[in-house]
Amino acid sequence: MIKIRPSQDTDIPAITAIYTYHVLHGTGTFETTPPTEQDMATWRADVLSKALPYLVVETDAGVVGFAYCNSFKPRPAYRFSAEDSIYLAPAAAGKGLGRLLLEELMGQAERAGVRKLIAVIGDSANLGSVGVHKACGFNSVGVLANCGWKFDRWLDVVLMDRVIGLGSTQAPTQSEL
Repeated sequence: MIKIRPSQDTDIPAITAIYTYHVLHGTGTFETTPPTEQDMATWRADVLSKALPYLVVETDAGVVGFAYCNSFKPRPAYRFSAEDSIYLAPAAAGKGLGRLLLEELMGQAERAGVRKLIAVIGDSANLGSVGVHKACGFNSVGVLANCGWKFDRWLDVVLMDRVIGLGSTQAPTQSEL
């Protein structure tokens, strides 16, 4: 059984555990100190307060991944662009769950009024994240070389983006402004 659904308060321990693994062992996030469950709950509440999606993927093993999008930048002109984030438990990687999460996230982000999703991927060697974004139609925008320091080495940031919905084909309606 694979189910993608909106996250709930009760998912915070699993979300925190998944993210903690990536903070301590991965280069997809440039965090170096794992956040607490309260930190993760606060970040989730911020996403939800903007009417943006925060999803989990659940299998028979429980919550094995999460994805959300949040404001790309805080200035009003960026309000139609969002940055996506996807994290899977190590045992869930390579099974297509990241793609399922990203596809659902794109649909929900579009319904929330997002017209451009931006991936800011830690580490150019993060082939899983680059690959899932490419498989979902994201385009490579560029690489910020050697801008992060983690695990005693310099890391790049890969930038990718994807138009969703109407994109820039028409101006926002008055109600969207």
